[in-house]
Amino acid sequence: MTAQTKTIRDTPRYFALLPAAGVGARMAADGPKQYLTVGGKPMLRHAVDAFRASDLVAHTYVVVSAADGQIDAVLPNDLDGVTVLRCGGATRMDTVLNALRALDGVVTGADLVMVHDAARPGLTPALIAKLIEGVGDYPAGGLLALPVVDTVKRKAGADVATVPRDGLWLAQTPQMFSYALLLRALGGAPDANAITDDASAVEMLGMSPRLIEGHPRNLKVTLPADIRIAEMYLAAGE
Repeated sequence: MTAQTKTIRDTPRYFALLPAAGVGARMAADGPKQYLTVGGKPMLRHAVDAFRASDLVAHTYVVVSAADGQIDAVLPNDLDGVTVLRCGGATRMDTVLNALRALDGVVTGADLVMVHDAARPGLTPALIAKLIEGVGDYPAGGLLALPVVDTVKRKAGADVATVPRDGLWLAQTPQMFSYALLLRALGGAPDANAITDDASAVEMLGMSPRLIEGHPRNLKVTLPADIRIAEMYLAAGE
């Protein structure tokens, strides 16, 4: 094996993984929120297209439930660079973990996996590149996030207190970790309900993922009013 061949084979690849098995109960919609139309196409398709437009991403995997009857219309089988995995679980963590196990042998331990919320339609190739460059080869991985700028209040019954916002960040996605690290973190998590994002599972291992400043356009659509906000960002093209 030549030095050049070894270098090429040893270079980690970047994969996108979008868990899309949720029902989106807070949206009060007739179906899963990832299929709601935002700016003329389903939210999920916006997110997938951002990864497809990035030259840095080797392949994108979308994970749905086995009974999902809508995915084929949104992501046809012949869509280049995308594979649908029908192994969604009861929780987001279960869905990601099932997908990682399904990719054993396809993705190597050193490859980087970017887990992204299907309900974040404002992702761009520029943000993907910023995450990859910002995390670099940092062993604990990292994620896009936004520093808290508003005054934060904590309410307990009738009592209200101001919480210092110094050092507080709002987590976004993608969240990027090596395949081996993410599999170990999620596979060893003692309580799925305590895992609010992939970074929290890595933190339980005593590691501190790197925070890379994201963008407000990369908001998560959770409530009906969020759709209009997302459409404003998409229309502005910022």
